[in-house]
Amino acid sequence: MQRYLRLFGTPITLLLLLGVLLYGAWWGYRNVTAPFAGNTPDPCVTQNVGKELKSSQVSVRVLNGGTQVGLAGRVGAELTGAGFKVTDVGNTSEVISSTVVVGASKNAPEVKLVLGFLKGATVRADQRTDGTVDVLVGDKYAGFNAKGARQISVPGGVVCLPAGASHSASASTSASAKATASHS
Repeated sequence: MQRYLRLFGTPITLLLLLGVLLYGAWWGYRNVTAPFAGNTPDPCVTQNVGKELKSSQVSVRVLNGGTQVGLAGRVGAELTGAGFKVTDVGNTSEVISSTVVVGASKNAPEVKLVLGFLKGATVRADQRTDGTVDVLVGDKYAGFNAKGARQISVPGGVVCLPAGASHSASASTSASAKATASHS
């Protein structure tokens, strides 16, 4: 019996150790290559913009969901030329055929303002709380409307804009809005 233990014990032990080593390597690789969870976006800050929201006050991310290389970059450059703050240009894993504008609600002034520059775009509301707008472009991108309005009327003059961004609202309005938001 001891002879069999010596004969098979060492190889079995080595195989078990090799299995533990391979499992550890797989687990480590999976965790290193997993997407970073990151922080949740800061909520938007309610700001008084007067009677109109200007394109320079709107933060936009442009993401390519199609196969045309560089499309998001071109659309981002066009939006920048129209005065928008393009904060990110890249790709999305979502497959997009036509242009989709994504924002807090379909009636949000920042969404409507961006929508005016994108021909044939549809709107998707996702109840986001950070005040940004995403533009998802795909292979059936209908084009850019260079004659879009660079400002939009805002009833009441109050808009929720991304925190930390500089806007035309006064510093005291911003600070009081932050204080109010933190106490809500």
